[in-house]
Amino acid sequence: MNERTAEIAGGGLAGLTAAALLARRGWNVTVHERGEELREIGAGIFMWENGLRVLESLGIFEEAVGRGERIEAWQLFDERRRRIQGEWLNPDGVRLITVLRTDLHRALAGAAASAGVEIRTGSRVLGAREDGTLVLEDGSTRAADLLIGADGVGSAVRDSLGLTRSVRNLHDGCGRHLIPRASSDPIDKTLEYWKGARRVGVVPCSPDEVYVYLCCPESDLVGRAKPLDRASWTASFPHLEGVIARIPETGRWAAFSDSVCHSWQRGKAAVIGDAAHAMSPNLGQGACVAMANAAALAAALDRGPDTATALAEWERTERPITDATQRYSRVYGLVGTAWPARLLDLRSALVWAGGRSKRVQQRVNVAAAHVPPPEPASIGRAG
Repeated sequence: MNERTAEIAGGGLAGLTAAALLARRGWNVTVHERGEELREIGAGIFMWENGLRVLESLGIFEEAVGRGERIEAWQLFDERRRRIQGEWLNPDGVRLITVLRTDLHRALAGAAASAGVEIRTGSRVLGAREDGTLVLEDGSTRAADLLIGADGVGSAVRDSLGLTRSVRNLHDGCGRHLIPRASSDPIDKTLEYWKGARRVGVVPCSPDEVYVYLCCPESDLVGRAKPLDRASWTASFPHLEGVIARIPETGRWAAFSDSVCHSWQRGKAAVIGDAAHAMSPNLGQGACVAMANAAALAAALDRGPDTATALAEWERTERPITDATQRYSRVYGLVGTAWPARLLDLRSALVWAGGRSKRVQQRVNVAAAHVPPPEPASIGRAG
């Protein structure tokens, strides 16, 4: 039997996860990363149960999250510093560990390399064809049995295949920062504070560092100014003065976007991660959903009679979960940054009531509880 080949555009979290999982199944995999080196932004990231299961299946759990923080409570406070949510985002049996994105990315890159994946840096992708052909910027092409676009929200693979329905600016965003950890910072819990249309999150993610995010609408020019206007943010959150003082001025505010596809797949080609379903990070599920979808894709290819059929079945089973998560994350952002200022007490009451509803909890946490299929026992670590 001939070895199956896969070409993957993008060396981020989604692309590396798919590459490692396919290579462990005997695929000959090449990853094309446009940058001159594999790299990830220096910030924190939430790893929920669905993402953690993927790391366990790859045998890199400790490497990826060993320095992270096991989160027992995600607490949310309103402008009066009333706690309006506590443990509702941590249902029974669902783990949450916050880690450094660089630790996670490094572990996935190592898993891919040890499984035999070829990673080509400085390899810029121009587009793709549904027969599995990858088109590179230098004019060359690479034919494969499977082509995956994991090339981000501006995906050239998605656009060239005609899969794009919309890429929408959500008109809010955040600055992501790492600060030195202090004894006054939270332990085993994440704190998020709301003040009108601004939000601040304080997230322990390693023994030495805390991840801080500052969210505001696109229209808040002072809130998203560079360098950071510490005085403005401190005026909004005076009790966080010690946290804000540690934030470097060199951070960058980035807008949130949603990407929606007509389909995630066509022929022998598919898109995953932000290329398929970019979403705001409000539920901390963007990377986890991408990794879980990569695991489900690899499993579907094991079962399917051919690549096109397997990809269609993969989308049928996984897309409803992803679409719901994207939708609830968008709603969270609208409530947090677009709520009328005169109705803030009503906002607090609704958020508090929503957290007490089991039905709401189950809907919001649908992705975290939707874990990927386990690896077959016959698949071991390569290398």
